[in-house]
Amino acid sequence: MMQIHRVAVLIPLAVSAPAVLATILIHSMALTATVDFFRRERRLGRTGVALSIDILIASLAISFAFLAHLLEIALWAWLFLICKEFQDFGSAFYHSAVNYTTLGYGDVVMSPAWKLLGPLEGATGALMFGVSTALIFAVTQRLIVARFVDLKE
Repeated sequence: MMQIHRVAVLIPLAVSAPAVLATILIHSMALTATVDFFRRERRLGRTGVALSIDILIASLAISFAFLAHLLEIALWAWLFLICKEFQDFGSAFYHSAVNYTTLGYGDVVMSPAWKLLGPLEGATGALMFGVSTALIFAVTQRLIVARFVDLKE
């Protein structure tokens, strides 16, 4: 017979709220840094000048987003350690990465008291990947328009 465990809701929601807000803040800082970087490169007349420079600009924009994602995964891993779900940071980081990226391997499952943190992190990660995708698309689009005069509006 299958044993039923009650999954806590209110406490994980309350505990995850600061992590969600911190995730949004980290991503907002990466977004702002990327926009500022791109505006600076455009002001200096570097966008669209050479393929190698455009590749460098795009690569740095992607790197800002990737670094933000890694920091956010680490933040959630730290939360898992505080909740005493993991004994070491490596295991917590792995589980956090699986949640954040919505892979959902299921090889590591948290206790019923904290199980809800997984889907909350997954929803947050999915939103942040959407923001990163939109930003990278915007940078790429502007690089293409700067490089190819016939595509200007």
